[in-house]
Amino acid sequence: MNGKQRILTALAVKQADRVPLYIHGINEAPIIGIGRHITDGLPGVKDFRKMTDSEKFKVLDTLFLIHETYGVDGFTAFEIGHEINLDDGHVQDEFGVTYALSDFGLTVAKGHPIKEPQDLTRYTPPVPDRGHLLLLDLARDRFKGEKALFWLMRGTFVRCWRLMGMENLMLKMFDDPQFVHQVARMTLDYNLAQLDLLVEAGLDVLVIEDDIADKNFPLIAPDQFLEFVNFYNRQIVEAAHKKGLKVVRHSDGNLWPLLDILLDSGYDGLNPLEPQAGMDMARVKAYCGDRICLLGNIDCIDLLPNGTCGQVDEAVRTAIQDGGKGGGLIICSSNSLHPGVNPENCIAMFEATRKYGLYDTP
Repeated sequence: MNGKQRILTALAVKQADRVPLYIHGINEAPIIGIGRHITDGLPGVKDFRKMTDSEKFKVLDTLFLIHETYGVDGFTAFEIGHEINLDDGHVQDEFGVTYALSDFGLTVAKGHPIKEPQDLTRYTPPVPDRGHLLLLDLARDRFKGEKALFWLMRGTFVRCWRLMGMENLMLKMFDDPQFVHQVARMTLDYNLAQLDLLVEAGLDVLVIEDDIADKNFPLIAPDQFLEFVNFYNRQIVEAAHKKGLKVVRHSDGNLWPLLDILLDSGYDGLNPLEPQAGMDMARVKAYCGDRICLLGNIDCIDLLPNGTCGQVDEAVRTAIQDGGKGGGLIICSSNSLHPGVNPENCIAMFEATRKYGLYDTP
């Protein structure tokens, strides 16, 4: 099997020739840190937005090379070129949300353009731009069907709180639910329109990235989740399935209180199974591993930053032992490969997946 076949087989909760390997997300620092093992001429670690065009090209080429060298079966793409540089350490996306740049990976949403119903009257929602799919186009042309192409789509909860502010969104669920539904509907319209572009571009797997929980419990109650979040995300799942895509649900944290809802929503995969949040591989596999593919759960909080390569090797072996039986398992970290991870430990994770992931054949 090639990587694409391997990934799609696992997402169908079937057994491939071996357990697939996947990188859900990766920041500049680990791309450069891992890349130094396989190429030269890499720039120093800095935000992609601050790189020259030649540095950007080198980093992107290295990202592709990492997937090729270490046999990563799926490639994750996302928007690039969609932000406006505000020249003060902040950027603004196509929705008008302002973010502060961070040395620790993801930008931090600071400016929220739709806080009250009257803000909608002077707000023009964006239209998806085909040009923002450049990374997907590059990956499609580079891998030529050998690896599954994933796309990170921000889900309803994340899009809404970035537009409205987290605290404001939660208060408005009680004080003005109709307003919340208006904003959620607007984000759904955008996501469905973008979905059409993604299918035309050759996407294989849609990831609805919608963090909804911390390590203790979900951020909102199940009833609110059903009404204000899942109602909209489920429509994306159904539309993607009609277009022939597989769909993965991404959220950190303790998802046990919401797990039955997610299972009933028709997702093909669940990611990233955070160990510190009680998402134990063996327990999740026993509960629902025959219904949904599990993507994770190699610890990126403590193990990948601070562990030894031997400890990483053992964690991968255990995850495959606990979650791999019968298929329906894809190994990746318990979130992104962020700036704090040890590049050598990431390589150990890649190599251990190939070492332990081969299924016995008749």
